[in-house]
Amino acid sequence: MSGSPVPVLMYHAVADVPSRAARRLSVAPVAFAQQMELLAAGGFTPVTAGRLAEAWRDRRPLPPRPVLITFDDGYEGVHRHALAALKGHGFVATLFVSTGWLRGRPAADLTPGAPDTMLDWAQVGELAAAGLEIGAHSHSHPQLDQLPDEHLWFEVVRCKEILHEELGTAPGSFAYPYGYSSRRVRRFVRAAGYGVGLAVGNGMAHPTQGPYALRRVTVRRSTGIEEFERLVEGRRLGFHFASDRALTRSYAIIRRTRRAVRKVREASV
Repeated sequence: MSGSPVPVLMYHAVADVPSRAARRLSVAPVAFAQQMELLAAGGFTPVTAGRLAEAWRDRRPLPPRPVLITFDDGYEGVHRHALAALKGHGFVATLFVSTGWLRGRPAADLTPGAPDTMLDWAQVGELAAAGLEIGAHSHSHPQLDQLPDEHLWFEVVRCKEILHEELGTAPGSFAYPYGYSSRRVRRFVRAAGYGVGLAVGNGMAHPTQGPYALRRVTVRRSTGIEEFERLVEGRRLGFHFASDRALTRSYAIIRRTRRAVRKVREASV
């Protein structure tokens, strides 16, 4: 049914030997292939972020056992490793790219800080041609809720402009870097013309969350196949991600303090 919870899987790098910065949130190619085989054997039907949002907005039916497979940042391994596994099962997915990290643009469009080897634009085009939805993940991958309005608007709009220039179509979906958002961030994403925004939350996505705060579950290098099966079935998510949620609550206090300090500084200028 279109209003039932849907597992939204959040991947990052797919690599045998990821960089140190990318390792924890990477998966090995063999593990990714096994996970896709489990989805196929379990009768899951992957959909894109755009289709999921459209179905919930217009109350249209979804296919049997829908699942959304997403990749953040734009790692080169999505093209090198993940694409073959997806194509082998006829699966679609959504790739959220930080445009300042992708290779092949003029130097003025590039930003430092890419955690590993990233996709180039030819590879992004091939992924789009293979049926992957290409969504936006900001331009330089900052913590959006910490930015002043002008910089925030640049981040959500510039990545959309570049994707339109490179692919010929503007993205309709957005994923918040680090999963961080706020009412202000979500308002800007909506104003920029995106139809759906994805956070993290480590829970099943449901239409009651609203189209700009859909939850995803994190797939890591340490995620075994039995754990993965529990994730896609939505079983024991609270237990599985208990430590993540404790850290998130602690860090939220720090982040609120930072925002308050920023507002005081802006007011004094």
